This record gives sequence, structure tokens and C-alpha cells, in this order.
Amino acid sequence: MTTKKNASNTVIKKNTGFFISLCLVILLTLLAFNTHVYASSVKELKSQQIDEILFNIHAYYVEDLALQNSDHINYNNKQFERLYSKLDPYSKYLDEHELTSLFDNTNGRYTGIGIEVKNVDEKMTIIDVVNNSPAKIAGVLPGDKIISVNNNSADNRTIDEVATLIRESKFANIDLTVKRDNTKELITFHVARRQINLESATSELLDSGTGYLAINNFSNHTLHEVALQVAALQSHFGYPLKGLVIDLRDNPGGTLKSAVAVSDLFLQSGTIVTTKGRFYDANQAFYAKRGDILKGAPIVVLINENSASAAEILAAALKDNKRATIVGSQSFGKGSVQSLIPLGDGNTALKLTTAKYYTPLGQSIDGIGITPDVAINQTSLSQTNKAVIIKNEQTNSNAQLLTGNLADQQLVKAKQLLSMQ
Repeated sequence: MTTKKNASNTVIKKNTGFFISLCLVILLTLLAFNTHVYASSVKELKSQQIDEILFNIHAYYVEDLALQNSDHINYNNKQFERLYSKLDPYSKYLDEHELTSLFDNTNGRYTGIGIEVKNVDEKMTIIDVVNNSPAKIAGVLPGDKIISVNNNSADNRTIDEVATLIRESKFANIDLTVKRDNTKELITFHVARRQINLESATSELLDSGTGYLAINNFSNHTLHEVALQVAALQSHFGYPLKGLVIDLRDNPGGTLKSAVAVSDLFLQSGTIVTTKGRFYDANQAFYAKRGDILKGAPIVVLINENSASAAEILAAALKDNKRATIVGSQSFGKGSVQSLIPLGDGNTALKLTTAKYYTPLGQSIDGIGITPDVAINQTSLSQTNKAVIIKNEQTNSNAQLLTGNLADQQLVKAKQLLSMQ
């Protein structure tokens, strides 16, 4: 499964400031907007670990929590838990497993079954299935509602709890039982967990020399993948693209470094993003260098309520620099940067919010989101639905699919805007 909604992240190497950008795209394998700040392992931390975490919060956290100002901060566990609860939802102690998952996700891979899940009307609903994943091969479909995992009911469980059932199963194969619309019987899939490589970007040809680029997350590979996809589109036509739709819907974000680099592909000049925090290296400004991969061709960017973090950085950079028209619904509003701070022997870490980022016009979108230039609200569409609409296909097998989702109105509007320019 894939957890979507996360942060722009940075690693702090002790005593050397910012060391390398990391992403937090898919910590587990489910769609989750807020990681609960409490980890069960926090209550079991030793005094030395608590002191180390307190020091880092005092030194680097984006807000001054007025910690006890002394060389030795003597907190007992209950006092520490109360302080820890004051951190924002994106700050978290990472145990060895979570830290390993984070590094894997940064490199565009994770171990799971390949589904994206969201709580819809109190039902754990699969909203997308990753291509070439075990779930896709088994026949799991978007819209399926999870009933149980290995005979453990999914009712009244959080997304993290269902993820734990899958991750910590004693068996290599998962029995995933779902309820599918228009079927009376429950369906059980036997799905094997394995390492899945994720595509950051995919593309399709549109009409009249225009292209469609979907960016699914921002990992270490995204810049390379986006450049390759755009080059492939232009190679097909034999001339520069006349316009491009960039689809950032349901994109949870990822690394700050990746968001800046992808933004720079489409800009000739201007500010991309600035970050501000309490310690020196948290205050940075990123600017575009000359060279627009589209040579000025018009861009329409699609966003929705699930577009967050690095996706919002790209959307805001193109919007504020008047490089693109934004279509869709208000974005998520994840305007903070997380840093990864190794703890102890390096097997655990503290993921800590160390800065907030600001759009080129100096606005913070944290808790607010980006307002589209053209507002069109609609429910999320699976990648299958998008592909059908992009290619203007409507065979017998997908006619019923389109009847339920009449059209991807946001994508239709984007294509219309490009045709007018």
C-alpha cells in the first residue's frame, strides 16, 4: 500500500547543518494525511534518548517551545510526552523500521502490496492500485473497500493500524478481503508483499501537439523522470510541445530538493521558494536558473485537496511566476519542511519540522493551501479513469466506468485552456 501525504524533508547531520534532502512520501503503505505524533516506542525511550531529542527540539524546532534552558534538561517520561505532544503532526520519532522505510521511499521504492487507501465515508477505500504491483496483478481495483486483512477486521481501525496489519503480518502472503460495488459476495485476494519500484512521473500524448505529465510524488529520481517524459513527448511530435498539462492531483509531496529542481525545469528566472526557521541554515532562498525545457509553451497545472508539500511548491512557483494556470480545487496546505536528525547510533531518528516555506510572493500556505485560478471541484479519479479520458477512448469495457465519472472535468478544462493559447 502507499501512504500519501507528507513533507519536504532535509537531513541534519550533527554539527554540520543541512546535509542532504530526503523525502517522506510513503512511510507505510497507505494514504494518510497526518501521522499521529505519538509513537508507541516513545513511551519506552531511555533517559539518554529523551535528553537527545529534547536538545534537538530546543535547537532546531521551527517554534520556540520555551524548553528548560540548561545544559542538562531533566524531564521524566510523562513531562516529555506532554512536551512531545506539542509538536506538529509532521514531527515524529522514527524507530529502526520507520527509518529504513523512509530511506527506501526516498529512492522511490517500498515493500508492500501496492495500494493507496483513503478513509471514505468511514470505509477503508482503495483509491488507486500501483502499476505492476502484487495487488494490480491479483486483480484489486480502485473503489474496493477493505473488509479485513488476514481475517482481522478493518472496521473502526485507523489507516496506520491497517498498515500495521499488513506490514507486521507473519505470512509473506496477505489475505485481503474487499467489498466491491455491484457485487454481493466478498472477494478475497491472496497478495504477496514485495519490494515495489514507484514511478514518479508518467506521460501521455494529447491533441494538437500538447502533452500530459502526471507527477505522482517527489523522490530522488523525479527530476530525471520528468525530463525524460517531456523529452519523449517532444520526440514523438518532432518539435517542441505546444502546451503541457502537469497533473499534481493526489501528489503527497516529497523532497524539497526535488520540488525545486523540477520547478526550475519550467522557469527562466524568478524565486522558486524560500524557507524560514529558527536556526541559521533553515533560512534559504531558491532561484530559477535560465533555461525553460518547454521554451515558453503554456502550462496548466491540476491540483486538488490531496496535493501537498512539494507538489504545492511546484504549483506555487509556476503560478506566482505567471508561468502556469492552476486548475482544480484548494490544495492540502502542507507548508512546512521536515529535517531528519539521526539519533544515537544512527538506527533511529527524529523527523522534526525545522522551517516553513513561502511562495515566491512571500505567502505561507500552511493550513491554507493554494487557490486555483480556475476552481473546479470533483471527486478523485483513478489513473485508469484519467487514461481513458486522455486517450479519448470509450470501449465497451470502460463505458460503464465513464458513466459513473462522466468526465474528468478538471482535465477537460485544462485541455480547453491549452487549445485557446
